[in-house]
Amino acid sequence: MAGALPRMLWQHLPRAAAAAPATRAATASSSKLQFALGAFQRRSIATLRSKPNSAPLRFSRQTTRRFYSSEPPKSNQTVKFWPFFLIILGGTGGYILLANQRNQNINPHYEMPALEGPKTSGQLPAPHKSTPTFSGDDVTVIFVLGGPGAGKGTQCANLVKDYGFTHLSAGDLLRAEQDRPGSQFGELIRDCIRNGAIVPMEVTVQLLENAMTETINRSSSDKKPGAGEAKKAKFLIDGFPRKMDQALKFEEAVCPARFVLFYDCPEEEMERRLLERGKTSGRADDNAESIRKRFRTFVETSMPVVDYYAKQGRVVKVNATATPDNVYKDTQRRLTDALGKDL
Repeated sequence: MAGALPRMLWQHLPRAAAAAPATRAATASSSKLQFALGAFQRRSIATLRSKPNSAPLRFSRQTTRRFYSSEPPKSNQTVKFWPFFLIILGGTGGYILLANQRNQNINPHYEMPALEGPKTSGQLPAPHKSTPTFSGDDVTVIFVLGGPGAGKGTQCANLVKDYGFTHLSAGDLLRAEQDRPGSQFGELIRDCIRNGAIVPMEVTVQLLENAMTETINRSSSDKKPGAGEAKKAKFLIDGFPRKMDQALKFEEAVCPARFVLFYDCPEEEMERRLLERGKTSGRADDNAESIRKRFRTFVETSMPVVDYYAKQGRVVKVNATATPDNVYKDTQRRLTDALGKDL
């Protein structure tokens, strides 16, 4: 046994001798690596010491985030809305406070002054009224409408002569008021006519009310003592209302109308009559161009008034294409049916 051990060692000695260079090489390589790492650490420390203001290197989980990630960086800053809400609330409260203070300083019972219309002597006031000036039971009002040249004026003259109607023409009243000395509305009417504008509705309605009041007052003063009950006032208002707002305003402030007496006539016939009249009338608007413009105005503004009253069953329609005498006979028949004893 003692002799076998030296022989084993002797047998393995060549192998150990052969492996010795490789072991020495690995050891030398390991020593060089450790030397290189030590030199790198020394250089790093020296670099950091040469920059005393540099922040120390810190490694955290945040620095390991991938920069190619689509996830946006998280922010701890949040938008606070409550300051804006307080600003809006304060501004609203201030506005309400100012509005209430202003309303307290204004007289709540103040109203715009009503339009006053002229009368024969002095002024006839036209305050705001909750009820019309005249009752339909005491006064009969008939609106007379029809296109230009339909013959309204001719038929109204016949009715005045035979039945005692008072004929009021809105156009005639405006022209008379324009020329009346000291007129409150003269200059306004003149400017509207000169500029081709429509005279304010309140002026026309007030002039009609003034004329009706003057007629009724004159009739009452002319009544003889013991003559019995005065006749009911009857008015034919020619060429009015031209627009829907005029109709509503008149019935609200002056008197409800019984119905509309509408003279229906084709435009061709009306144009022929107007051109014939223009040969002797001297009116500047009795020419073909002006006549057609008046036709369009009537269709656009006045026909809606006729349609409005027709839906209420308050239109008496007369065919005005026949001769004036035949048209008048038809008018008498239809008015008798509509008014009966009031005619």
